Amino acid sequence: MGEIRTRDVTYRFEGAEMKGVAAWDESTSGPRPVVLVAHEWWGCTEYVQRRAKLLAQIGYLGFAVDLYGAGRTAANPEEAGKLMEGLLADRIELRGRFHAALEAARSLEQADPQRAAAIGYCMGGGIVLHMARTGMDLAAVASFHGALSLAIAEEGEDAEVTARMAVYHGEADEFVTAEDVSAFLQEVESARADCLFVLMPGSTHGFTNPEASIRGEKYGLPLRYDERADRASWDHMQLVLENAFR
Repeated sequence: MGEIRTRDVTYRFEGAEMKGVAAWDESTSGPRPVVLVAHEWWGCTEYVQRRAKLLAQIGYLGFAVDLYGAGRTAANPEEAGKLMEGLLADRIELRGRFHAALEAARSLEQADPQRAAAIGYCMGGGIVLHMARTGMDLAAVASFHGALSLAIAEEGEDAEVTARMAVYHGEADEFVTAEDVSAFLQEVESARADCLFVLMPGSTHGFTNPEASIRGEKYGLPLRYDERADRASWDHMQLVLENAFR
């Protein structure tokens, strides 16, 4: 175990203040590949920041992105839904906010600005796929129980996909329909994208987040943590990143 350090990073997009969190291993030297972490609809919570720290443990500069701005997080599904709806209403602005986070992470002294990737969870999973689908400069993206519909290009969004894509999807996910999966796979095929689609047997939405089961029971939502699927998808993602950064 290294000496993991974190730092709050304030950056801006069109006047909006965003508050990300960077994490790196202080016991190692030299520039590190950047891996952004895009959050669930709950916002840039402790969970997302913990993922950034886990990335730091395996040699990357992890950067938990704040897509809502001002570090806003949601206390319940109603608040989360409103925040998500506002964010996704303007995809051009969404891409601008994500790109601002990427540039903020690349500017850090611990970063290798020439090597960057992104991972995301739920809403954030769909967002990193969207960034890959619209040609953002990323070596790889990984989506965990992501909103696959966000990867479907709309008019004017079509671009060459240069990032390797890894998608970890729960077999029993009730939030992402079979039609969503089919449309996504067709999109990947038409774009000739390099995509690994991994179905996690029996897993529901939120399978990587230990809080999913608690929230599922509290709010009556089909969410459940699956430790085996969490570990398997995380281990596989590490191989994807290692390959992308060679």
